[in-house]
Amino acid sequence: MTDRITNDAYNLKKLIRESEALADESMIAFARLKQAILSARQNPAIEVHAGQKALMRLNQAEAEAMAMSTSLLRVHEELSKIAREKMGGDGNVPTEIPAEAMEKAEMGKQVAVRAE
Repeated sequence: MTDRITNDAYNLKKLIRESEALADESMIAFARLKQAILSARQNPAIEVHAGQKALMRLNQAEAEAMAMSTSLLRVHEELSKIAREKMGGDGNVPTEIPAEAMEKAEMGKQVAVRAE
């Protein structure tokens, strides 16, 4: 195996992890935003239905973020398959992603779609 293949593999591993981390950060930001909206509507001067449409749209955005995260897991899995084929036992580049991790994420997407 060449150094270029090894370098490319480690670069891809770094970039997919960064992409997955950004997807997670977006979901964390959505959770914080939802918490802030819900806290703001606890104010007695605010009507109980204030922000309802925003919350519904935010829930949709969260479902889409989860779908994106699931797609990134699939990308990661495909890249790991290629790494196993091309690198064999030469290093610790491939990542094992259990199939049930993607199934659970798909279930969350289906629940969100039904809620619309």
